[in-house]
Amino acid sequence: MLEAALRAEADGEPAALVTVIATEGSTPQKAGAKMLVYADGRIVGTIGGGCVEAEMTWRARQAIDQRRPQNASYDLTPDQAGEDGLVCGGRMQVFIEPVEGTPTLCLFGAGHVAQPLARLAKGAGFRVEVVDDRVKFANPDRFPDADLILVDDFPAAADRLTLGRNTYAVVVTRGHGGDAEALRTVLGRSLRFVGLLGSKPKLVHVVTALEEQGVPADELAQVRCPLGVEIGAVTPEEIAVSVLAEMIAVRRGVAPDDVRPMRMELPGRLKAPR
Repeated sequence: MLEAALRAEADGEPAALVTVIATEGSTPQKAGAKMLVYADGRIVGTIGGGCVEAEMTWRARQAIDQRRPQNASYDLTPDQAGEDGLVCGGRMQVFIEPVEGTPTLCLFGAGHVAQPLARLAKGAGFRVEVVDDRVKFANPDRFPDADLILVDDFPAAADRLTLGRNTYAVVVTRGHGGDAEALRTVLGRSLRFVGLLGSKPKLVHVVTALEEQGVPADELAQVRCPLGVEIGAVTPEEIAVSVLAEMIAVRRGVAPDDVRPMRMELPGRLKAPR
């Protein structure tokens, strides 16, 4: 079962690990029992079958969709215990954790913002892939930490990039034409994150061009632009921090609108500045 979890992680197949962490009374399994639940409802392992397993399978699929772990409890009543062949009812505490592999940042464009963003994202635990058609920009000297560097046009590079459910695509090309081509390459692939660096007028220009090319509106609505958390960023390094902050918020299940300064109340002269 644990090998299946590792395979799911390596293949990027959505799954969740369900672990019984505590029990009271008579229960079908005790603390430590595990099962792996796939997004389509398939199961490897067991936490005892019956109503509790059906309930936790549903919750696991919910955790996969929400990409968030959750704690759950289940009270097994005497009636349910009888149906499941148990002597009496009990309670189970369960921890459900989505299984996800290493997230991948695919940078379309290797300019001034891409360089610090690649470095910061690598430090934050992302696999980093960079593609640009200019070898003087897309090279190991400028991106020493990148896992993959491709010098090619975006559509041709797509087959060699990691474009899956756990991919964060960030479009930072040198012009509107490149932006449109990169977005056309990644949209419709069910990526975790698609971002375009630029202003709202730029987004309107690019989206209009893609609409004329037949890209569906629901796919275009997935594009995040302007990109990044509002921190007053100006320099390429500051902009990279802002973009990575939004990526981390998505990774950890925090809505960008909920990102806010962390405050604490301090006594007297130690009051936090406003």
